[in-house]
Amino acid sequence: MLCAPKMGPFLLNAVRWLARGQTGKVGVNTRLNNLCPLLSGHGLECSLEPHLTSNLCVYCCVAYSDKEAKELQQFVAEGGGLLIGGQAWWWASQNPGHSPLAGFPGNHILNCFGLSILGQSLNPGRFPLPTPKMRSYHFRKALSEFQAILNNEGGNLEKSWLAKLGIDGAAFLQIPAEGIPAYTSLHRLLRKMLRQSGLPSVSRENPVAGDSCEAAVLFLATELAHSGTDCSQLAQGLGTGTCSSSLYPSEHPITVQINGTNPGNSDSWVSTGLYLLDGQNAEVSLSEAAASAGLKVQIGCHTDDLTSASKLSRAPVVTHQCCMNRTKRSVSCLWGGLLYIIVPKGSALGLVSVTIRRAVPAPYYKLGQTSQEEWKKCIQENPAPWGELATDNIILTVPTANLCALEDPEPLLHLWDEMMQAIARLAAGPFPFRCPERIVADVQISAGWMHSGYPIMCHLESVQELINETGIRSRGLWGAIHELGHNQQRPGWEIPPHTTEATCNLWSVYVHEMVLGISRAHAHPALSPPEREKRIKKHLDKGAPLQDWNVWTALETYLQLQEGFGWEPFSQLFAEYQTLSRLPKDNAGRMNLWVKKFSEKVQKNLVPFFEAWGWPVQKEVADSLACLPKWQENPMRVYLQAKK
Repeated sequence: MLCAPKMGPFLLNAVRWLARGQTGKVGVNTRLNNLCPLLSGHGLECSLEPHLTSNLCVYCCVAYSDKEAKELQQFVAEGGGLLIGGQAWWWASQNPGHSPLAGFPGNHILNCFGLSILGQSLNPGRFPLPTPKMRSYHFRKALSEFQAILNNEGGNLEKSWLAKLGIDGAAFLQIPAEGIPAYTSLHRLLRKMLRQSGLPSVSRENPVAGDSCEAAVLFLATELAHSGTDCSQLAQGLGTGTCSSSLYPSEHPITVQINGTNPGNSDSWVSTGLYLLDGQNAEVSLSEAAASAGLKVQIGCHTDDLTSASKLSRAPVVTHQCCMNRTKRSVSCLWGGLLYIIVPKGSALGLVSVTIRRAVPAPYYKLGQTSQEEWKKCIQENPAPWGELATDNIILTVPTANLCALEDPEPLLHLWDEMMQAIARLAAGPFPFRCPERIVADVQISAGWMHSGYPIMCHLESVQELINETGIRSRGLWGAIHELGHNQQRPGWEIPPHTTEATCNLWSVYVHEMVLGISRAHAHPALSPPEREKRIKKHLDKGAPLQDWNVWTALETYLQLQEGFGWEPFSQLFAEYQTLSRLPKDNAGRMNLWVKKFSEKVQKNLVPFFEAWGWPVQKEVADSLACLPKWQENPMRVYLQAKK
C-alpha cells in the first residue's frame, strides 16, 4: 500500500504534512523502492536509503524490522517525520502465544508513540471520511467516562463506545508499559478502578451483554491479569461459581512426566492432570534443556474467543499461554483452568519432568494406565471443576459433575478408540494418531452447535452423549464424528464452499455403519431413502446448477460412488492425494482431478455420472477416460431417463 499508485494522493499528502517546516530531503528505505519515483515525480526531493541518515526531514520504511528502533524514536523525538506501515497478522500467525502488540518488530518502534499495529486484518472496502461525531471517540476520553460510571459519578458512554473500550483496553494492556510513564500510570489507574468495582459474576444463569460495562470490565480485567497484575487482587469475591470453596492450592510441588515428543504437523497440548484455581499463581519449573525447546504453558482449554458475541455467559477470553523460555516461571489466569504444556511440532524431547507448585489435581483417566480403583479415588479426592478422559487418539474435556456418574470409563474409551481407528482408516492416516484429537465442552462457544478445530468445541448439553457408551451404540454420535470429519478434510480434494459441510459426513456415515452398526438411513434423518430421492430429483429439475450443489446434495454424489464401489477407493485416493504435489488450487481443477483419479481407481468411465451432477468436466479429462468401460450401474441414469 505504501507503493500503490492508487494511494499516490494520500502518500503525497502524508509526506508533505510530515515534512512541513523542515529542511532536508525525504529518505525512502530500499524495501520501498517503488515509492521513490512516485514522490520525486511530484517535486519532492527524495533518495533511496538502506537505513536512516542524519540529513533527512522524513523517513519512509516498513514495519518488519526493529533494527533501527532507537534511532527512529530519537529521529521523531527531534522533529523528524516517519512514514511507516505494515501488517502484523502474518507475524501473529507464526508466533502463537505471543502478543503482536508486544512482540511484532514494528510495534517495538511504534509503541512509545502511542501507536500500535494489531494482529487482526480488516475486510477490504471503501471507508467514509470520518465525521466529527465519528472522531469523537478516544481511548483516554472513553476511559475517563467509564471510570465515572464505575464510581457512580454519572458518566456517559454510548454502547458502541463501551464495546470498543473493552477491546481497545485489552489491546492496550498487551503493550509493555515499562519505561513509558503514560502507560504505567494507565495500568495503575485500571488496577485501582477494577479493584474498587470488583468483577461481575457472569454465567449462563447470569449473562452480560457484549456492549455493557460488565463486559468491558471482563475484557480489561483479563488482560490486566495477563500483563502482570496480581490475579488474587482482582479475583477477590469472583463469582464464577466454578470451584468448590473447599479447594486450596497445595504448596507442595507436584512433578508430572509429560511426553515432549510431537511428530504431528501442529503444536499439541499435553495434559498435566492439574488445575489452577481462579485468581491463583502457579510456579512451573523444568530443566534447562526443556526450557530451550520452545515449550509453553497453557492455562485453560476453553480457547474460543467470544469478543464479538452479543451476549456473554463467560468472560470473552479465559485461557492464557506463556513461553517456558526459562527454568522457572510464575503463571496465572484470572479465570483458572486445566494446566497444559504446549509441545511444538517436530519436538523430540522424549519424557520431560515438569514441577508445578500451587495447583490442584483434577480428575484424569488414561485408557490402559488408570485402574478403576484409581479412578474412583481420583473422582472422590480431586474435586476440581473440570476433568479429562484420554486415549492415545482422543481426549474428552468435560465438567467433573458429569464424570462423577461414570463408574468405569474403560468401555466408553475403548469404543472411542474403535471410532478413532475407523476415522484414521478412511482418511488413510496413522493410527494411533500422531497427536490425539480433543473435544472440549464449554458454556458458550464462538460458532454453531459444535465446531471443528483443535480442540473441537461443543456446548455443555452435548457432554452426556459424548460419555454415554450405551447411548452412542444405540443412537449414534453424528455431531461429534461430523466435526472429527472436518478435521480430516484436505485442500487437495475439497471443493469449498460446496463440500465443506458434505465430505466431512463421509466419516459420520463410515463410523456409524462400520463401528456402531447403524445404517446411514437411520444415522441421520436427512439420509432416509425418500429424502435422498427427493433431493436428487429437485436438483436435476433445476438443471443441476453447481451453485446449489452443497451440503446433503453434494454428499449424495459421494454416497452414490460409495454405494457403487465401496469405501476402499476413497481411502486409497485419500492416501494417494497425500503423495501428490502441485495440486490444483481452483475448484474446477480439483473436480477434474477427482473425476480422473476416481475413474482410474475403479476402472470405469465416470464422466457421464459427474456431468449429470453438474460438474464442469474438461474435454481433455473426458477424452483421457474414454477408453475405460462405462459405468453400467450409474445411479443417475434412471433419473435422467425419467426426465426425458
